[in-house]
Amino acid sequence: MDINLLFKICNTLVLPFWLALIFAPEHKLVKNLVTTIAILLALVYASLVPIFLEMEEGGFGSLEEVMLLFKNPKAVLAGWIHYLVFDLLTGRWIALEAIKNGISKWYIGPCLLFTLMLGPVGFLLFTILKYFHLKKN
Repeated sequence: MDINLLFKICNTLVLPFWLALIFAPEHKLVKNLVTTIAILLALVYASLVPIFLEMEEGGFGSLEEVMLLFKNPKAVLAGWIHYLVFDLLTGRWIALEAIKNGISKWYIGPCLLFTLMLGPVGFLLFTILKYFHLKKN
C-alpha cells in the first residue's frame, strides 16, 4: 500500500474516536471502540517494524542516529502511527480517570484536545486538573 495513503487513513481513522472521547467519554462503547482502534493501529505499526531491521543507518542511541532513521519515509510513518496509538491511549486513560474521579467532561475536553495535538501537554494539563479536583474534594 502507498505510504501516503496509509498515513491519511491512519490519521483520519483516529478522529471520530477523539470526538467520542471528548463528547461521550462516559459511554461504555467508547472505551471498547478506542481500544479496538488502538489495537488496529498497533497492528499496522507492527507491520512496519521490520523496516527498522532492514535499515543500515541509524539507531536509537543518539539524536544523530534517530535523525538518520527518520530519513526513511516508512520509518517516519511508523513513528507517526506510534504517536497516534499512544496519544489515543493516553486520551482514553484521561477520560476513564475523569469518570472515576467525577471530573466533568467539559473540563477534560481541553485536556483531550491538547493530548490530541501536543500529547504530553494534554497529559500534564489533566494531571494538574486532577490534582486540584481531588484536593478540592
